[in-house]
Amino acid sequence: MFKTAAALAATVTLMSGMAPVVAQDQDGPIVTGNRGAETADALKVREAIAYANPLPRGAPTQDYPLVAWCDALVTGHADLGETLTDRAPEDVELVRLGRLEAQDFRSALAAAEPRQTAAAKAAAQQAAAAAKAQWAPLLASEDEAARSQSFGLFYGLPGRCEHAARRIRNNITTPPATPAEVGLEAPAPAN
Repeated sequence: MFKTAAALAATVTLMSGMAPVVAQDQDGPIVTGNRGAETADALKVREAIAYANPLPRGAPTQDYPLVAWCDALVTGHADLGETLTDRAPEDVELVRLGRLEAQDFRSALAAAEPRQTAAAKAAAQQAAAAAKAQWAPLLASEDEAARSQSFGLFYGLPGRCEHAARRIRNNITTPPATPAEVGLEAPAPAN
C-alpha cells in the first residue's frame, strides 16, 4: 500500500488531524502542532505502526523490560554527549532532550513497578544492564573524536519505546492494534 516512508508519514499526519509542513529540502511532511490534540484513532495508528516495526537486535519484546532498555540506551547517549568538550548547540539540545526522555521512561517504570512480576523486573534489570554495557567502552574511551563520532551516529530509539512507556504507565494490558486493524496494509515481503 505504501511505496515510501514519506507516503506512510503523510498518511499518519493526515489521520492525526495535524497540518503537515513540508520544508523545501524535505522528502516528506514534518508534523507540527500539539501532540495533546492527537485523536485516539491517530494514536492507535502510530502505536500499530510502532509495534509492527522490528526491534533492534537485543531489544526486549515485552513492554516493561523494553522501557528499561530504552531508558538505559538514551541515558547512555546523553552521558556520552556530556563527555564531549566541544559540543555544538545541537549536541547540548540532544543531551537535554535525552535526559527528558529518560526521565519519562523512569517515571513509567516507577508507576508500573508494583504491577510487575519478579521475572519482568529481572528481565528489565538485565535489559538495562545490556544497554549500559554497550555504552561503557565508549564512555571509558580517551579518544574524544571516537566518542563524538559515536554520539553523532546514534539514530535514536525505536518508536515502540514511547508507546511501551505509555502502556505500562497506564496499565494497558490489551495487545496493541495491528496495522491491518487500523486500516493499513502491511508491506509485501521482499523477494
